[in-house]
Amino acid sequence: MKHHALIKNISRFVSLTPAEIAIFEDFWVEKTWEKGEYLLRNGDICRYDNYVVSGLLKAYYINAENGNEEILYFSMDDWWASDINSFSRQKASVYNIQALEKTTVLQINYHSFQQLLREIPQLERYFRIILEGYLGTLQKRIIYNNIYDAEYRYFDFLETYPSIASKVPQYAIASYLGVSAEFISRLRKKYKSS
Repeated sequence: MKHHALIKNISRFVSLTPAEIAIFEDFWVEKTWEKGEYLLRNGDICRYDNYVVSGLLKAYYINAENGNEEILYFSMDDWWASDINSFSRQKASVYNIQALEKTTVLQINYHSFQQLLREIPQLERYFRIILEGYLGTLQKRIIYNNIYDAEYRYFDFLETYPSIASKVPQYAIASYLGVSAEFISRLRKKYKSS
C-alpha cells in the first residue's frame, strides 16, 4: 500500500478504475533518503518526478554573488519535489533538492511518466491541476515579495505553513523569505516580549 497516499491525492481530482490503479502502481518506485542526502544536484538532469510520502525536503541554489544558500521551496508529506523545467525538458537543473530529514518518495522517471500519461490520459488533468496550484503559489510568492515587508511575509509563512515552520531551522525560513536569520531572531524577540 505504499501508493495509497498518492492515489488518495489523485482521487481528489480524477477517478481511476481498479485496472488503472494497477497500471499506475507499476510505474512508481519507492526510495528513501537520509537527512543531508540529495535527490538532485545543480548541473544534473532531473530524471525523476518525486511525490513525498513522508519527510521534508528543500530546493535551493547558491547565489553566485554572495555565496548564500537561497531556498526556493520546501516539500513535505503529500507534496511534490522536482525541478519541473529540468524534468520536462531533460536539461541540467539550476538547483539542488536535499533531504532535511529522512524522506521517502515515490519516483517516476521521465520516459515512464510520458508512457503513464499515454496509458491513463485523465492523469494529464491531474498533473495540470497540480501545476496550476504550484504556479498560483509561485505567483503569490512573487507578489508578496514585491508588495509586503519581511515582517508580514514571515508571519504569513508561519500561518500558511505551520507544519514546515515547526520543523525547519530559523536560518532556512530566513533563506526562503530572503532575509537574514538575525532579522527573524530580532522579530521573534520583539513579539515574545510584547
